[in-house]
Amino acid sequence: MVTNDKGIVDLKHRIMREVCRMAWEDQLDHEHREQLVLQISPGPKPEYRCCVYKEREIVRERIRLASGLNSSAGFTGKNVVQVIRAACDDCPISSYTVTDSCRFCLGKACLNACHFQAITPGSTKMYIDTDKCRECGMCAKSCPFGAIVHLERPCKKSCPVDAIRYDEYGLCVIDEEKCIHCGHCIHNCPFGAIGSKIFLVDIIKAIKEGKRVIAMCAPATEGQFGKDITMGAIRQALIKTGFADMVEVGLGGDMTAAYEAKEWIEAKKEGKKMTTSCCPAFISMLRHFYPEQYEKNKSTTVSPMVAVNRYLKALDPDCVTVFVGPCIAKKGETLNEFIADNVDFAVTYGEIVALMDSRDVEVVPVKEDKDYQEASLFGKNFAGTGGVADAVLEVMREMGEDTSGIRLLTCTGGAECKKALTLLKAGKLEEDFIEGMMCPGGCIGGPSKHRAENEVLRARKSLLQKADGRNVLENLKRYPMDQFSMYRDGHMEGE
Repeated sequence: MVTNDKGIVDLKHRIMREVCRMAWEDQLDHEHREQLVLQISPGPKPEYRCCVYKEREIVRERIRLASGLNSSAGFTGKNVVQVIRAACDDCPISSYTVTDSCRFCLGKACLNACHFQAITPGSTKMYIDTDKCRECGMCAKSCPFGAIVHLERPCKKSCPVDAIRYDEYGLCVIDEEKCIHCGHCIHNCPFGAIGSKIFLVDIIKAIKEGKRVIAMCAPATEGQFGKDITMGAIRQALIKTGFADMVEVGLGGDMTAAYEAKEWIEAKKEGKKMTTSCCPAFISMLRHFYPEQYEKNKSTTVSPMVAVNRYLKALDPDCVTVFVGPCIAKKGETLNEFIADNVDFAVTYGEIVALMDSRDVEVVPVKEDKDYQEASLFGKNFAGTGGVADAVLEVMREMGEDTSGIRLLTCTGGAECKKALTLLKAGKLEEDFIEGMMCPGGCIGGPSKHRAENEVLRARKSLLQKADGRNVLENLKRYPMDQFSMYRDGHMEGE
């Protein structure tokens, strides 16, 4: 997994791996959990916090998340993204701070600019009263020395929907009504104080019970493990770990493109604007903050993940499905009550590697996978910016439609998505269709990618050159598309 702090990732991975090992051995009881806490933080000296007791409490909360529980025993929230309260520490409570560059000048421009009496002279510099400060920023603008700085906390700064606030102790609080589960805060917190629920223990339980557990690997998977690791190689590693099989979610990309193409054709005739449906964080932003556009302009086609899940459940209703990808929001999508017949579990690349490590399984190149391909190149390219729109337009062309006059707006990142939806709401959007992806660069740039984006792109280029050039509709003739619904409410076509 890629992050700015390798120490956070190493700790998280070690805890996940050990929790998985305990789950395989039926040892996830209180006694063994406490043994793991002492194993990771033996003391008496702390390794990365102020004291060993704080370290141990952080480990306990991480063990809970790794076990699929809420981070705190007293927390009753249902959000997938959660705060590890013991780790939330040392960030400034006030976003505006007077630095030592303050010259304590005679003019006192900052004091005169403040309308809330929040600034007072000290002995050697000015001070800001955090109880009075309204964070308007006028003091910083007025200071001739630039001595007042805006120290926005990284978790709050990274949130595209302002879902993060702070309690009276300065600890991070996530507003569940606003959170879109994009996961950007998780990898932007320098203390590792935000995490997500992890469902590996539930997956292990299903495997041990003899259920047919099938992994579903996101289109972004190709390239995450290097240019020599094909989807077939990943499939073999997952089977060794205990999965019954693996399916490319790029196949679901083909499915989604085929049905969104039908919607786009009708919308074009009606002069109606539409948005894509595959990015769960984008759809969550649409539903939370633009409810009218969610009802009027959203595609009713399910995401590729849900499409493959329904295909697998049509073949075997008792199978257990597990999405694997770079996306935190997919965890939220699995719990989304607005989608019928949803996926059972979603995990990130770091989590699936921890699961494989718990069984001493490595992903290694294989030779016998040359014929393994379930998706067209268009389905595989759902992972990148513009890939969804390209696939939908390809299907329209395969259906004989003229796509030359279609105007597209491709949005990546929270700011671009918010701007596009605001224009749509105001009736000022010039384009016909919006492709929305909450992560810059698309899913390849997702918060839980396994390698740096440039490395993944280089490896993907090499891997995708080996794929055949099948078209989308021809590929779908191989699958029983008439046996499951491709619509979010679960209705069959023609109903």
